[in-house]
Amino acid sequence: MDLGITGIRVIITAGAGGIGLEIARAFAREGARIEVCDVDEAALDALPQSAPGVTGSVCDVADRAAVQRFMDDALGRLGGLDVLVNNAGIAGPTGRVDQISPEDWDRTLAVDITGHFNVTRLAVPALKQSDNPSIIGLASAAGRFGFPLRSPYAAAKWGVVGFIKSLAMELGEFGIRANAILPGSVDGPRIRSVFEHKARERNLSMEDVQAMALSATSLKRLIPPQHLANVAVFLSSPLGSSISGQAIAVDGDLQMLV
Repeated sequence: MDLGITGIRVIITAGAGGIGLEIARAFAREGARIEVCDVDEAALDALPQSAPGVTGSVCDVADRAAVQRFMDDALGRLGGLDVLVNNAGIAGPTGRVDQISPEDWDRTLAVDITGHFNVTRLAVPALKQSDNPSIIGLASAAGRFGFPLRSPYAAAKWGVVGFIKSLAMELGEFGIRANAILPGSVDGPRIRSVFEHKARERNLSMEDVQAMALSATSLKRLIPPQHLANVAVFLSSPLGSSISGQAIAVDGDLQMLV
């Protein structure tokens, strides 16, 4: 299927690895022009092999000065912007709220929600000039369920959903669409790390924690990151031009977080 996005200009935060890299690859397959940022310098150095044609720069989205430099450079190279994918996020600490340090709380929110603001505010003027403008925020199933032992992460991801809905209402008059994608348990190193931390907190095996998590889904399996990338590309294409203000779950029909 021709999605009609050849040459589309895309910025993806945390785009050198994990879900962000899969999104970059999916856009690249459709002929998009892509700039990514990441804090992982080794992953950025590997982009010529992992995602040929994708250009990347070091940037921590919680650092406003670094975001300004990245956005100035990326917008200059792209000559404008059609799609912003706010993907950057960290897992944050695992523990009960009275066990979490203020520093861990602050860092999680600084990256996982304030980072979306830091990038979006600089992207909007360029998006207003696009014929097919779209913002996608990576939230989480933790953005619609409570998530025991992960309160900073859940708070931030609920914030992403509210931010996206507000953007859709504010920016619709300029034709800018804004949607959130809510992944469930996505296959990869991050979810394994989360399961391991929860296993230690609960004195269980990592396998038991994973089985508990997947038992709360209808499909009973981890989500391939490519499936999230497919949704991101569709939402950014003209075929998704009437979809805005939505929080779209890609989670195997998750019923609760445990």
